[in-house]
Amino acid sequence: MVGIVAFGAYVPRLRLNRQAAYDANKWFAPGLRGLAKGERSMANWDEDSITMAVEASRDCLTSHKAEDVRNIYFASTTHPFKDRQNAGVIGTALNVEQNLSATDIGGSLKAGTSALIAGLNASKDGAPSLVTAADKRMARVASANELNYGDGAAALLCGTENVIAKLVGHHSVSMDFVDHFRGEESEFDYGWEERWIRDEGYSKIVPPAIKAALAACKLKGSDITHFIMPSLMPAVPKLMAKMAGIGEGAVRDLLGASLGDTGAAHALVMLVDALESAKAGDKIMVVAFGQGVDTLVFEVTAEKDKLPKRKGVSGWMARRKEEKNYMKFLAFNEMLPIDKGMRAEFDKKTALSVLWRKRDMIYGLVGGKCKVCGTVQFPRSQVCVNPNCHAIDSQDPYAMAGLECSVMSFTADSLVYSPDPPGYYGMITFPEGGRFMADFTDSDKDQVKVGAKMRMTFRIRDNDTMRGGFKRYFWKAAPV
Repeated sequence: MVGIVAFGAYVPRLRLNRQAAYDANKWFAPGLRGLAKGERSMANWDEDSITMAVEASRDCLTSHKAEDVRNIYFASTTHPFKDRQNAGVIGTALNVEQNLSATDIGGSLKAGTSALIAGLNASKDGAPSLVTAADKRMARVASANELNYGDGAAALLCGTENVIAKLVGHHSVSMDFVDHFRGEESEFDYGWEERWIRDEGYSKIVPPAIKAALAACKLKGSDITHFIMPSLMPAVPKLMAKMAGIGEGAVRDLLGASLGDTGAAHALVMLVDALESAKAGDKIMVVAFGQGVDTLVFEVTAEKDKLPKRKGVSGWMARRKEEKNYMKFLAFNEMLPIDKGMRAEFDKKTALSVLWRKRDMIYGLVGGKCKVCGTVQFPRSQVCVNPNCHAIDSQDPYAMAGLECSVMSFTADSLVYSPDPPGYYGMITFPEGGRFMADFTDSDKDQVKVGAKMRMTFRIRDNDTMRGGFKRYFWKAAPV
């Protein structure tokens, strides 16, 4: 039996108040007033689809060993690198490299479900597969997409043991129906007329695909307990469910009021949201539309109740900070040419040779633990730092990314350049030993104190814009 073994999600802490965005643009686009309700998730300046996928994957693997993963599929329409394997960066951050097959999947909003189908198929031979999806889509200022989109990620572990949601069946069709597109030289989506998309796209392509999936699974529409179908048109999922004989009560909330549409990740984000509350025997149908249709049907098993608690969608949604400063949203997304000053003018060239040799330390936050005296240190070195030991070549690799740490000292620096001043950084220490100077992120003035508990999170350190945008990633400390 193949299916989903574990799940996880990630939603950035910041929530852009839609009313604030509308107020800034109503002089030009008063027609957006109807969308000026609720909030949408907003990635911090040091977050992108890779960092969000790492966080969702860590949440998913709360109860499993990352080193057991044999395949990683990363779905996104906003991969940070066009020619560098993005899934490989995620694998290294999770300290999974050996015997790992990593694959990037994109090009369509159904990339998340296509990756899930690939992961399920790859897991049939017993090799656990991690499927993660994330998007951080750009939108033109004063557009509907700017208010409708959201940033976020989801992750699912596929396998054959302790399955919490078994795969009943799936069905896919591929049709080059262009509802929107983003060309090679464009940062923004170009969308076609909504009525055309609804009448010629959704209404004619989706129902036959759903009916074919139900037939393959030997089910009726009334058997579906949870119906998941992302769409920027809220009425469409209900219409598709009705046309397929699925009850209106089964249609899942699109999470648009407080999260927004997370692009290629949204079908999986909604699936994680459903799995959090689903009961044994529930049947979940996931439908993703984008130049065709992917339809998957799962049945929740009793194993789901044994799965240890993780943050999931609900946990990350509860961790929020309202952002009413629309200018900050623009600045974080490089939509506003701010004078960064001379302190921002320094060379950010990355020594790729050092990155390769130290990749476990930089991307995996792997330190060392002395097998003679037990001292933990970061970074790992040839000589133990314990003055009563000083053993040579005695340190075993010691993963520190999942450990809680605390603040020994800190500085709020208003002179150093930071996209979100002041820049917070300081000395952090770990319970078993090991300390280093770290940048802080997602931090407010009242949260950063000596002794405050922090967690490590994978973030963008800086971006080498002089050489085509090579992003340097490292771990930062954030309030628990």
